[in-house]
Amino acid sequence: MLELNKSGTDRSEPGRLPAQDPGPDAAPDTRPAGDSPSTDPDAAAERVPLRPYLIAGAILCALYFLYAYFQYARFGSPSWDLGIFEQEVRAYAGFDAPVVDIKGPGYLILGDHFSPIVALLAPLYWLWPSAESLLFAQAALFALGAVVVGRTTQQILGGRSGLCVTVAYGLSWGIQEAVKADFHEIAFAVPLLALVCRALLLKRYTAALLWSLPLVLVKEDLGATVAVVGFLLFVYGRRLQGALLAAFGVAAFVVTLVVLIPAASSAGRYDYWTKIDKNGEQDVSMLDSVLGVLNSSVKIEMLVFLIGITAFMALRSPLTLLILPTLGWRLLSQDSNHWGMVWHYSAILMPVLFLALADGVRRSRGSRRPWLASYAKVAVPVAVAIAVAMTQHLPLRDLLRPETYRTDDARSQAARAALDAIPAGARVETDITLMAHLTSDRTVYWVGGAPGTAPDIVAINLDFGWSRPIQDPVAYAEQLHPEARYRLKHRGGSFVVMERTTPEPAKIPGVRGD
Repeated sequence: MLELNKSGTDRSEPGRLPAQDPGPDAAPDTRPAGDSPSTDPDAAAERVPLRPYLIAGAILCALYFLYAYFQYARFGSPSWDLGIFEQEVRAYAGFDAPVVDIKGPGYLILGDHFSPIVALLAPLYWLWPSAESLLFAQAALFALGAVVVGRTTQQILGGRSGLCVTVAYGLSWGIQEAVKADFHEIAFAVPLLALVCRALLLKRYTAALLWSLPLVLVKEDLGATVAVVGFLLFVYGRRLQGALLAAFGVAAFVVTLVVLIPAASSAGRYDYWTKIDKNGEQDVSMLDSVLGVLNSSVKIEMLVFLIGITAFMALRSPLTLLILPTLGWRLLSQDSNHWGMVWHYSAILMPVLFLALADGVRRSRGSRRPWLASYAKVAVPVAVAIAVAMTQHLPLRDLLRPETYRTDDARSQAARAALDAIPAGARVETDITLMAHLTSDRTVYWVGGAPGTAPDIVAINLDFGWSRPIQDPVAYAEQLHPEARYRLKHRGGSFVVMERTTPEPAKIPGVRGD
């Protein structure tokens, strides 16, 4: 992937980029030529070895996967998303339409989020048909972002800054929280955005354009980010390329939300508009949404920590503009899950911010303001210190705890016994606890989300956190499916498995006959 950046170098561009111009506060550089990195990106690339960054990336990949694997092995998935994405990848691997029954029987997932790039995981799934393969893929993609970010920083700043920024990025809260949240499609956007920013910093404009194009296949909102890449290219002097890319990004954004997703959705619309114009059952005007972008301390805290992890040096770089589209929809949303520092929403911002940190340091080193030039010398170590200090409150700290590696506790043993009681090929309705462990070889529905299907098995964790305790599991299963009768097949710990005793319905919603 790095070769495209090299082949896309625009050597004929005269003068200095606005993005690399130290600005009016810059002082003449009086250092000897050997004290600073070469301004020739190809020469810099030759001097910076790749091996240390591949080793660092491999270590980070191992840490990410180790955490995700043991969370999975302890039946600790925080949401239904891992099961959803495994159903999607399983469908692609079988050359079928990406139907995700967890979202509803026969539900076409492209009518929910537009992420066809997930199909690239099908070959890995052929070799490793399990949710664990998705967790490994995400760990590798996040680590690849670290390789790109670190090596690029080394090329433009020199010294030991590259490995320092690799550590700061690798331990950043946005990446760690995404690892904890299991697999999501945005894992593909992380290295792509790192490569886009690398190309912009090294004046490889054609490469920046080409690396940004696949982003529109990652998620529907990233067309707006592609448009900002086009804007930056326009500002940097590549006016035709920039204008065309910006137009493409806007067109992709509009067409995806207005045409493609509604066409694939059974409801005929993009459902997530309601995240902006509704707060529960109450309608919210766009003006109120705009005026309320900073109406919560959770939002303000998230913004402070976003810039704070770069020791605030990212504010010195135009690359920071690339985070605005993602921040925009998150701050406009009425869903509080989008506001804070948890879940996966900030992962795609990390490569942008840390390369903006490198750019900000480069711009500030020769500043006429003594305090800024002095601060630029220590900004990278400060960012590393912030990342390390924050890790004591973040997911990867659990890797230092012995209990993280214990998968033989009573709860895990009971969960595995429940899985053993569910035959392969069965249609199963279940909650989050067992879901991702069933999707590789069963048809899985979300509990309460498949009326009229009379699944073969209803399997639930009584300690899942139901709004009301389930006193009689069999009666609960028959309440969900009055068209069928169930009996208790297995019970162990908090896990119960009920099997249908009546014949399978002649027609199952969402299931097409041969």
